[in-house]
Amino acid sequence: MTFIQSTKIDTSKKYTSITISLSSPEMILTRSYGEVLKPETINYRSYKPEKDGLFCEKIFGPVKDYECHCGKYKGIRYRGIICDRCGVEVTRKRVRRERMGHITLAVPVVHIWYLRSIPSKLSYLLGLSTKDLERIIYYEVYCIINPGASGREKNELIDEEEFFELDSKYGFYAVSEEDRDNDDYFYAAMGGEAMRDMLARINMMKLKNNLVEIINTSRSKQKKADALKRLKVVKAFLPTANKKKLNNPDWMVISVLPVMPPELRPLVPLDGGRFAASDLNDLYRRIIIRNNRLKQLMEIKAPDVILRNEKRMLQESVDALFDNSRRKTAIRSGTRRPLKSISDMLRGKTGRFRQNLLGKRVDYSGRSVIVVGPDLTLHECGLPKKMALELFKPHMIHELMKRGFAQTPRGAKLMIENSDPIVFKVLEYVVEGHPVLLNRAPTLHRLGIQAFQPVLVDGKAIKIHPLVCAAFNADFDGDQMAVHIPLSLQA
Repeated sequence: MTFIQSTKIDTSKKYTSITISLSSPEMILTRSYGEVLKPETINYRSYKPEKDGLFCEKIFGPVKDYECHCGKYKGIRYRGIICDRCGVEVTRKRVRRERMGHITLAVPVVHIWYLRSIPSKLSYLLGLSTKDLERIIYYEVYCIINPGASGREKNELIDEEEFFELDSKYGFYAVSEEDRDNDDYFYAAMGGEAMRDMLARINMMKLKNNLVEIINTSRSKQKKADALKRLKVVKAFLPTANKKKLNNPDWMVISVLPVMPPELRPLVPLDGGRFAASDLNDLYRRIIIRNNRLKQLMEIKAPDVILRNEKRMLQESVDALFDNSRRKTAIRSGTRRPLKSISDMLRGKTGRFRQNLLGKRVDYSGRSVIVVGPDLTLHECGLPKKMALELFKPHMIHELMKRGFAQTPRGAKLMIENSDPIVFKVLEYVVEGHPVLLNRAPTLHRLGIQAFQPVLVDGKAIKIHPLVCAAFNADFDGDQMAVHIPLSLQA
């Protein structure tokens, strides 16, 4: 997927929205710095990346700052020079976090996210069931793309025997030149090629109008509901005020596969000359091996049965790269552990979004187990004294100096650390009228974070009234909640 059209963003402009759209093969090629041709990662003698491999310095950039692969150019004074011997650009090694490569696939493959997602985008666009689509994609049956004069239906599934019979009677070589020019001949295919041809022939505006007509005229509730679901998917492909460009549906079929920057799928050296590698490297390696083998078989014009099996294996290896857990039989490592695909690295609690982007540590916040506090009113929460002292420290220092109990911030800090009796009296004053925010993960709706008036309590647990648990979906069997302090009136 692509987020921006160019790598440079005009920061002077005000952006109101961001649009996620499909990437075209041309877009992937413009973003790529070179084609990955070999499945090798590094040379285990020299520990240097293999040329044209998954860690190639020519494609992804140098391993060491301002030093080319062969060592001819070393130092910042050669910055920007491309070595005439090894072809590596002399630049910073951090570019290995940004630069992408690509693999040109021997045959097109379908992106599993658009096939196995709920709802299936391909199923809604083509009006075929997911089961039928899988039979086409995994080379089990042929799909009629252009019926010609055969009298068969468009998108009808046929077996191999029927295909050869119809192709010999009504196919490209069986009809007149005039029919060929008018595109009036029988044509059926299977796999990613069939899907790409079917999607390329869809007229999105015509399909949209047909669905709108069904919604307006049909008396069947089921037909209306199905048409509404399909219309929602179709509209996502059409241009809007924010999205000027049409999303081409045949871009859901991949002919050029992007290769992630190597620093995002690292190879970490361990003791004893061993390496810990990211699972993505194994998945990419599998794709490259199968792709190269398929290219060789196509060159020597191998039998259809062998080619079909090899194409299916390539489709399965690309599926595993994008979403290994969604496949019926996941690809496993040597220890029988399912390999972590791109989807597995993004989704869930330990994924990139929740773990790394949203799950950041925050100042002036605390966390503790919740216990029942039936003596509290609905808008109150019991806050442990030790936690309150730490959370309200800036307010406490200000108040202690204001009242003359301490002359300097350091003196006020010492009073708080030594638990001076006056500190708790000042704390009660500070806490009064200063609400705190309580949050219970996962915050699935806006009531997952609510403000409460703190009441100082002994112990280490946060007390909350049992009647407010429903909104948080909390209970008292060991649940934890986070406390956040608004530091100013604006907050």
